[in-house]
Amino acid sequence: MDILIAIAVLGGLGLIFGAVLAGASKLFYVETDPRLDQLNECLPGANCGGCGYAGCGGYAEAVLNGEAEIGKCASGGNECAQAMAAIMGIQAQEVTRKVALVRCSGAKTYDKDGNMVTGARIKAEYEGFKDCIAASKVGGNGPLSCKFGCLGFGTCVKACKYDAIHVVNGVAVVDEDKCVGCMSCANVCPRSLIVPVEPYRNVVIACASLAKGAVTTRGCTAGCIGCGLCKKICPHDAITIERNLAVIDYSKCDNCGLCATVCPKKLIKDSNVEKTPLPQV
Repeated sequence: MDILIAIAVLGGLGLIFGAVLAGASKLFYVETDPRLDQLNECLPGANCGGCGYAGCGGYAEAVLNGEAEIGKCASGGNECAQAMAAIMGIQAQEVTRKVALVRCSGAKTYDKDGNMVTGARIKAEYEGFKDCIAASKVGGNGPLSCKFGCLGFGTCVKACKYDAIHVVNGVAVVDEDKCVGCMSCANVCPRSLIVPVEPYRNVVIACASLAKGAVTTRGCTAGCIGCGLCKKICPHDAITIERNLAVIDYSKCDNCGLCATVCPKKLIKDSNVEKTPLPQV
């Protein structure tokens, strides 16, 4: 008899709570715009944060509310932007694909005796947590003599959801075939070395040092010394020296590669001539 009473009580409570929940769902029901689901379907669902929002859902909601521009999803590219624009009934500009570029040429090479031949010089051995952000705060500017160079602990590698960046000989290298331009890697780089560029851009300045030539030379064998030879040889006036660093104006550059041939530090990379090999993963 006690069991039947317990069952009846529990059953009654279940009915009461069910009725309360059903009533609450109707009372607090908020109608959602069907376009929100449609916008979410256009997005890749990677939740990389490259758009500036926490995830794809947040970006879709911001677009719907007029708080964000269409075309911020690097992963989705132009196809995604045009689809979202069609849903919103507006015209979207053509979205140009971008990829990440690591502006550092300090990759280390060693002789048969283990002595470093080229690359960013190490001023102290780092024994702490293998993270670029943590390392950059130790000893002033980290373990490297160059305070602008890649620390090589792979914080950017961990941030990439597309397996598009790896550390090769102490410097991060981007696989342009895999990179979608979300720039998650750039967001975690304490040296601000990673910038977006058009994919397969032939000629790039792979250095970010703003130090004077003598200081740069002491810190790295491959840093820009601001000598200006690249500027002098450029037939299109596309290169300037700004704060001791060569800078290319891509609106003028035609990728002729002459600048790369005269760079004494070989930090101007011409993909027509060379390509840094990626590790086998």
